[in-house]
Amino acid sequence: METDCKSISNQKNESTPSYNWKDVTPEFFDSIKELELGELLHGYFFGLFEAMSAIEIMDPKMDAGMMCNRESKAIKLEDLKLSGLSVSEQISIIDVTLACLVSWLEGHSLAQTVFTNLYFQKPYEIEDVPLKAFCICIYKIIEEIRDFANRAQVFEEEDFQPALYSYHYFNEISVTRVIGMMREVDESINHKLKSNANSDENESYVALNTRIKFVRLFFQILLSFNRRENHSSSMGETQRLLTTCGLLIPSLINTVDKGVPKVGNWCYDLGFDPLINQKLLPPTFPRYTKIKPAGEAYVYFDSLLTRLKQICKLTNCTTFISALECFIELGHNSHLCIVSRSIMQTLYFPQPGQVFGTQDLEDCLREWAKSFIAPPSLIPRLNILSNSQAKDCIHNFFDHCTRPFAGLIQICGHNKARQRDKLAHLMEDFSALQDESQRVDAFLHSFSSKLDPPREHLASFSTWIIYHTIRIMIMYLLSGFELELYSPHEYQYIYWYLYQFLYGWLVSTLNRADNVLLGSDSLVDSQKNRTKRNKPKKKKPHPYSQEIVMCHAMQSLTGAYFKTLVGFQLEGKIRTPKHAKFDNEKVRYEHRFAAFSAVAVPPPFSYNEFQMTRCQIRDSASGDSGMLYLNSCELFHQARCLLDTIAQPHSQQVLDLIKVCKTNFVTMKLLASGYMRGPDVSLDFDFTTNSYFPILKLS
Repeated sequence: METDCKSISNQKNESTPSYNWKDVTPEFFDSIKELELGELLHGYFFGLFEAMSAIEIMDPKMDAGMMCNRESKAIKLEDLKLSGLSVSEQISIIDVTLACLVSWLEGHSLAQTVFTNLYFQKPYEIEDVPLKAFCICIYKIIEEIRDFANRAQVFEEEDFQPALYSYHYFNEISVTRVIGMMREVDESINHKLKSNANSDENESYVALNTRIKFVRLFFQILLSFNRRENHSSSMGETQRLLTTCGLLIPSLINTVDKGVPKVGNWCYDLGFDPLINQKLLPPTFPRYTKIKPAGEAYVYFDSLLTRLKQICKLTNCTTFISALECFIELGHNSHLCIVSRSIMQTLYFPQPGQVFGTQDLEDCLREWAKSFIAPPSLIPRLNILSNSQAKDCIHNFFDHCTRPFAGLIQICGHNKARQRDKLAHLMEDFSALQDESQRVDAFLHSFSSKLDPPREHLASFSTWIIYHTIRIMIMYLLSGFELELYSPHEYQYIYWYLYQFLYGWLVSTLNRADNVLLGSDSLVDSQKNRTKRNKPKKKKPHPYSQEIVMCHAMQSLTGAYFKTLVGFQLEGKIRTPKHAKFDNEKVRYEHRFAAFSAVAVPPPFSYNEFQMTRCQIRDSASGDSGMLYLNSCELFHQARCLLDTIAQPHSQQVLDLIKVCKTNFVTMKLLASGYMRGPDVSLDFDFTTNSYFPILKLS
């Protein structure tokens, strides 16, 4: 029997394969020194599929949730220090919890961030009042932020994780009671400070009190933004809270060291267990949950408060277009978080289709169309709306406009990558509105042509829709620069499309609206003057003069880049793919402008038209890049002069563009004179000043 067991064990050992593992890490890192950052080596047995698999395997984010905790001892609730916590311990718990809250706002899950604090399991059992009130208030803050996010619906899975994981949110405690609890803690600490004026712990008590006050004020700020009634009347109180809360940030940063020393497992000792919710992973691509240091978390809150102050300006926007401009301007901020993006949306649309909760979006759009081009059907004294058919026609048209225009506002709240995708779909909606607007104009023209004197209605609503369509197309193209989607050799036809067509169409659209408005005003004046004596007429300003100047400046700027890039290509400073079957210039061109095929006006322009224009420019310069640099130099100067004429004070965007024009003008002048044009000169596009129009650097 014993020999049988031995023979079986020998057979098992013989069947078990043996491997001669070799560590290739040093050899691997030594070999990749020859490769540039982001460069892949394509071998015969190591193609793109294998390369991407290797990158995913080696990525530390793939290790998320893989840490083994079989040997670690879990913290039990009875092991937590529920009473007798020192002031330093309470400060550290608050600091780490707020840092976890920031990580949640950056897209991580609640289970892996805030709820790693075990005091959140049963805050009622905490006997130290400051920590108990703080934990309940954080629960309420989480609830408010989730409410903003769920109402605004401008987040994706990579932005925000709203899952609660069955945690109890203390709905039985009212908002008023929570604020009252925080105030009681504030008063209690102030009383201790007064009674122990010379105590050594006073600085620590001040630091704790500052944190309690900050959390209370932040909660009150969220509540003030979440009011469903008219915001304009309560915005003064919100701004006061924002200012008061912001003044506490320097003190919070300076007193981080008042917490417990960061020695050993200090977070574990304070009641934080990163592995407590290890199995509660979010349904997204795995990523490593990084908790910011307390100082960085407070800097994040400081920038958040600054953004919320800027969002308060939205209540001053009385027209749809001014609100849209405000959304676009705030959307340029690359650091917009889910809180500020959601509050922007819920502030403007507290209820769906209700601007500031008081006015229908349809009425806002009517007013905007009326002020944009003054369609005869929307002018009350012309009385076209007295006809029931005309009234129903206009009502149906604006009813169909509400969803795309509300979508345009909502897109400004999404992250940059999702914005671009949604802009492409929005073009289809506006293309359908173009068709409808032309039919509506033709129908209403039959009424306006019978007026005395006759009024034209053929290009009223359609011009208004085309204006927005072109702006969406421009936003779509420019977003590619912000997302770094384009290769340098693609910049040429992107700037060409903007220069040759989109900004030109935008200028002609604005000129048409400008002329219609001036003609409408002069007609009204002439009718008034029939019964009055003639007085010297004042020359009326053009309504869109500033916007037209800005469009001309952008047209000159994009033209300058186009001609510069053609010159760079002639000198071989920019390489283009030529032999790749599925990666040549034509394929890339058609891919970049595929979204425009849904739009009828302006019509899409083919790759052949781009090639023809480029050849004409090369021929006109006789193949001399210096001549092209001189032309672009003139265009940069022209753009700068136009920007200088825009009314003061200049916005930051205009100031940045002026700086770009000045710098590139000098660079082009040097190149046109023959300086730094050798084969050893390298070209760099610096997008730090402006996300869409780079400063050209030669080295």
